Amino acid sequence: MGYHMAGHLARAGYAVTVFNRTRARALQWSAQFGGSVAATPAQAAAGADAVFCCVGDDDSVRAMVRGPDGALAAMRAGAVLVDHTTASAELARELAAIARETGVGFVDAPVSGGEAGARQGVLTVMAGGEETDFTRVEPLIRSYARAARLLGPAGAGQLCKMVNQICIAGVMAGLAEALHFARRAGLDAEAVIDVISQGAAQSWQMEHRHRTMLAGEYDHGFAVDWMRKDLGIVLSEARRNRASLPATALVDQFYADVQAMGGGRWDTSSLLARLERTTEDKA
Repeated sequence: MGYHMAGHLARAGYAVTVFNRTRARALQWSAQFGGSVAATPAQAAAGADAVFCCVGDDDSVRAMVRGPDGALAAMRAGAVLVDHTTASAELARELAAIARETGVGFVDAPVSGGEAGARQGVLTVMAGGEETDFTRVEPLIRSYARAARLLGPAGAGQLCKMVNQICIAGVMAGLAEALHFARRAGLDAEAVIDVISQGAAQSWQMEHRHRTMLAGEYDHGFAVDWMRKDLGIVLSEARRNRASLPATALVDQFYADVQAMGGGRWDTSSLLARLERTTEDKA
């Protein structure tokens, strides 16, 4: 996702320097968009007004921004660090405090919309941090987002992304069961979706995933491994704030079943494959 987001920044006329742990990927980006390539995160961040990070998890973020080669070591006072990774709210608060000590602003800004949204520049960005810092980076974020909103102090963006993932997990589980039921009932599942998608049952998942689900195609989209990472963050936060999330915990276990089937890299819509496998096993 970061590849396309950085590309939109370059297309918008900003001077962009990139770092990727796979240098060949960074060189490919530079050849396509004309920006510079750095050898370390610190080198990429030196002299920048804003630094954007989009990696996999809490530990990966720390590796990118902390330590002598991390971005924060080279950022000047007054610059803003924006973390687009879906990570924990605890990490966001940790980085905000460290950044503040050196006069650097921090915004946690996880995104929704997937690689397709990043490629098309239509991501949704949920942000946490100081309003002054968000205001400074919002015009840059708008280069690749159709919606961006500050939800509260550091960590609020990550908490909002957790809400987003709770909704997606529940809707995806419901859609998988609905398609499975339609097939078992002998209905034309495509015709059923055509009808019910015109009413209250409609969702993004229904519109964009039902055809590939019915075709048994899952080699695309948002991987089950990443969803389990995200739901792990959600459930950990729920233990801290004492939220009751029984359905989310159940769907998380459904995704564990998909991983056991070898579908860790399948799209999250592969919950239908789990149901069909279960039915076959019972038969």
